[in-house]
Amino acid sequence: MNLSDVPLRPGSAELLPVRGVRALQAFDNRDWVAVEVPVALEFNGIAHAVMLATPTDLADFALGFALSEGILLGRNELYGVEEAYAPEGITLKLDVAGAAFARLKERRRSMAGRTGCGLCGAESLAHVTRALPPLPEGSALSTRVVARGMRELASMQVLQKVTGAVHAAAWCSAEGEALLVREDVGRHNALDKLVGALARSSVAASTGFIAVTSRASFEMVQKTVAAGVPLLAAVSASTSLATAIAEDAGLTLAGFVRGDDLVIYTHPWRLNGLPANA
Repeated sequence: MNLSDVPLRPGSAELLPVRGVRALQAFDNRDWVAVEVPVALEFNGIAHAVMLATPTDLADFALGFALSEGILLGRNELYGVEEAYAPEGITLKLDVAGAAFARLKERRRSMAGRTGCGLCGAESLAHVTRALPPLPEGSALSTRVVARGMRELASMQVLQKVTGAVHAAAWCSAEGEALLVREDVGRHNALDKLVGALARSSVAASTGFIAVTSRASFEMVQKTVAAGVPLLAAVSASTSLATAIAEDAGLTLAGFVRGDDLVIYTHPWRLNGLPANA
């Protein structure tokens, strides 16, 4: 796909006046800046979280957030999403099944500002990690397939190419084709949008892998496992907690995926094609 043929999503960026210096010459110009707004999520009328996000693919975001946080156990527990716009931001009003709402109340926590650390507002240490569903075994993939997926993800980052300010997440097929891509100023949000899009799609999540343009934090691992995807490939490093959770969950975790290079932290059996040791 030619990136120049893909238009910017409405509401994803704004042209703003800028001044600067380039090659020792001052300039005045207009430049594209990624849009970031508060997005509140309400479940059955009860406010739950406020995120700073790019206001695109909001239906995917609402569904993906609820699934990856374990509030919904399946897409069928979401009856509808209403988007309410106000000067202060956007409210996503989710109508969810009674069982999901009861689940939410049991583990209620505030998560304002979560695009940074992923733990802001957690009520206790017990809320840091949670029980995750078992992962399907999945098939072994070639390291070349993972490299292709990361290349395709980079080539499809329309908003990033224009603004330089957003992350992206992609679901890639067993051949490395990036079939679903979502962007956002927040790495967690980009992955939540992808999880929602994946749940709405007809693809079998376990047959491919997820590629992300960020580090592999523990929450990126948790969200990938919650989506039923057995392999996460990140352009940057993993952390110790992310590695431990991936190991326990049976997730293959690869980091520093750049060109043909990568580092495998857990469950390397799902990746073949590694050169033999000298």
